[in-house]
Amino acid sequence: MALTKVYDAATVYKHLNGILNVYKPAGVKVKHVRNAILSNICRGLNEMEQRELRKLPRDRPLLGTGTAADSVLHNIANNVDLSDSVLAAGPRYMPRDIRCATVSSLGDHTSGVLLFGINKGIGQSGSIRRNQLVRVYHITGCMGTATETHLPDSHVTVRSNYRHISADRISGLAASMQASHQRKMFELCGVDLQTQEAYELACKGLLRPSDDSQPVIYGIKLIRFEGPYFTLELHGINETQEYLAALVHDMALELRTVAHCSQIRCVRHAHFDVRDSLLRHGWHLPGIMKNLRQQREILRAHPEILRQDRVELHA
Repeated sequence: MALTKVYDAATVYKHLNGILNVYKPAGVKVKHVRNAILSNICRGLNEMEQRELRKLPRDRPLLGTGTAADSVLHNIANNVDLSDSVLAAGPRYMPRDIRCATVSSLGDHTSGVLLFGINKGIGQSGSIRRNQLVRVYHITGCMGTATETHLPDSHVTVRSNYRHISADRISGLAASMQASHQRKMFELCGVDLQTQEAYELACKGLLRPSDDSQPVIYGIKLIRFEGPYFTLELHGINETQEYLAALVHDMALELRTVAHCSQIRCVRHAHFDVRDSLLRHGWHLPGIMKNLRQQREILRAHPEILRQDRVELHA
């Protein structure tokens, strides 16, 4: 598909719709990312060619001053409306002119895929949020020290030995936790895991809780172990930064040691991958328009992201 360069701000703004996939750095709030993106969009639009000033009606009466300046005033009035100039009205595009909604928020210490709905894409962002799509995280834990909030920027409360921990023990515990969470999903609707009813329920699709605030883990496994650090890959929905950090802490207690979460990174949200995320140096208008086009192709290739049959579990 051939691309055409556009220099008109109004045309660009007309096509500024869809889902935006950006990479949120750790230590940055979601609202700061949103404000930075909107400011950069407005700056790029204001630097492009603007529409012409509005014309005044020719029969508009103009009071004269009785001086030599009357001819100049009549000449101005017959041409353009100076109140429409950017020198008088301010920039054509401001952040409040652009609608922007977050699909699913990330914690301050979490980095990775962050989705926004821009203008007409707000409807799509709402559909993605309601469908409760699975997100994939890479969570790095540091054994030997525990903190108050289970995050690296908090005070150390406990120190412990971790020499007895091996990769096999962590993998075994992760597999056990995954099995217990899968069993819990069926128990929420009163179905025995070993029955035909449970099999038919699983064939209908991914099981989701009806309560959006209840975290559910679908998969967890160890992908790297370099003591004292270990990295887990987790698939889940309705998770929060605090829940993931507490999960690392609880796993360490099961292993007879302590640990805190040193890094949380969202690597995928449904089919939106971290490799397609817009990095911080690309948060400008051309990069944003290109990313919107890429995410539009993903939605076209996977329509189930917006329209999905839900199998809800009711407690």
